[in-house]
This record gives sequence, C-alpha cells and structure tokens, in this order.
Amino acid sequence: MSTNSYANYLPKHFDNFDCLKLAPGIYFILLFILRAYIIWIMSVTNMRDHVGFIQWIYPQTALFYLNLVSGVIGLFIVLILSLRRPTASAWVRICWKKCKILLIVALVFDLLIGVLGAFIWHLQSITWLLVHCSLVIAAVSYIVTSKRFTINIAEFPEALPEK
Repeated sequence: MSTNSYANYLPKHFDNFDCLKLAPGIYFILLFILRAYIIWIMSVTNMRDHVGFIQWIYPQTALFYLNLVSGVIGLFIVLILSLRRPTASAWVRICWKKCKILLIVALVFDLLIGVLGAFIWHLQSITWLLVHCSLVIAAVSYIVTSKRFTINIAEFPEALPEK
C-alpha cells in the first residue's frame, strides 16, 4: 500500500503489529450476519425462559434455524479474524485475502435464505424482506467502497522486531 493511503489515520487507528485496525462497519456487518447466533446465546443465558426470547424474535422457528445456517459463513469469518496474527497458518492468510468475497457471499446467502423464507415457506413479511434487502445492499456497498477495509485486506500482521 502507498504511504498516502495511511495519511488520514492517527496512531490510535493501528494495532500492536502496525496494521490498521479493522474497519468498524465490518463488526456491524458481522453482527447482522450472526444475529441468529447472538439471539441464541442471549436465549441460552436467560435462566427463566430459554426459548421465549427466540420465539419473540423469530415467531417461526424454521426461520431461526435457516438464519443459523446462513450465519455459518459469518462464524468462519470470525474464526479467521481471531486467528489473524503473525504466527498464523498459510490457510488463514489465504482466507484473509478472500474476506471481502466471503462477507459478500455471506450477505447474499443470508438474503437468499430470507427470500426463500418469504416466498416459498411464507416465514417472513414482504416489509421485512425489503428492509433485509436494503440492509444487504448497504452492507455490500460499504464492503466494496470502504478504503479502510481494502487496506485491512491488503495487510497481514507481521512480527515486529524487539526493541
């Protein structure tokens, strides 16, 4: 990357390996992709009613299970993020370079599950489907146009020399 790519960033924007910290919008996109897992964890930690929270958010349990399936790619991306360090294996480095594509595929797959849920199984309303579609379009456009995320993908942590 050229040095002027980093001109707008302060030292607080860099991590311990002198890599630019991950673009904040990516965390929100991952939260969106992993929403069924987050709701599942919140439901499991509720001591009074383990299923009530899931049923409140997902009145049709089939849609909950479909969203768990669509979140698997998001879980893989979180795994790659957690393994992203100087001592990482070669497969982590390769997968990191494909992270933009993986995020877009995860979003499109999640939308496909929503479309199937709405039109084939009648699990969600058209209104929610339109909101879902607009969120996916916004997220994909953020992934494609984010200069910071492009820098993130180009970098990979390297061990720094000891002082």
